[in-house]
Amino acid sequence: MAELIYFTGPMDCGKSTLALQVAYTETEAGRDGRLFTMLDRSGGATITSRIGLTRPALEVNEDFNFWSYVVSELTSGRRVDFLVCDEAQFYGSEHIDQLARIVDELQIDVFCFGILTDFRTELFPASRRLVELCDRMEQLQVRPRCWCGEPATHNARTIGGVMVTEGTQVVVGDTDGSMEVAYQVLCRRHHRRKVTKEVAAVTLSPDPLPFGEG
Repeated sequence: MAELIYFTGPMDCGKSTLALQVAYTETEAGRDGRLFTMLDRSGGATITSRIGLTRPALEVNEDFNFWSYVVSELTSGRRVDFLVCDEAQFYGSEHIDQLARIVDELQIDVFCFGILTDFRTELFPASRRLVELCDRMEQLQVRPRCWCGEPATHNARTIGGVMVTEGTQVVVGDTDGSMEVAYQVLCRRHHRRKVTKEVAAVTLSPDPLPFGEG
């Protein structure tokens, strides 16, 4: 039976890397697939991972219809055995419904990759729909770390190193600080306190040793 699987985790946990690995593994098994992305950090129709792997993909936009695309491919005599959908959090809820229909009615595997919550800790609409419809949700095992060393669970949007909690839900940026709007992964405690690594560097000092001089 075909499945709709959602691979998720915070930024920097290797979602795009895994997406490319899944595509490679499926292709090596003799299966034909299609790769999709939306608003990739590269600015192009490409799946890019932070460790340097890249592969061309089809760009999803608001008007794109997965069901119509796949049916057109099949009726034109082209094989479609699986779909790899990166940056799935940016898709529309209707896209997720189309993907579920493809799995159920066409028996084509769909692998989605994305983050659950935005910089305000609110679910992306597409992520919510994926949780509601997917056959399986897999939490990625590679866990990024907050600047404090604890496992990072939350995505923070920063401007000049200062965390912001208001603004448009979707603004493209990266964790390397190369763009005006940047992102950091933080543990829940420091996300709640809005303590980014830049803020910590200027406001936190080492705790004194627990004994006096002498």
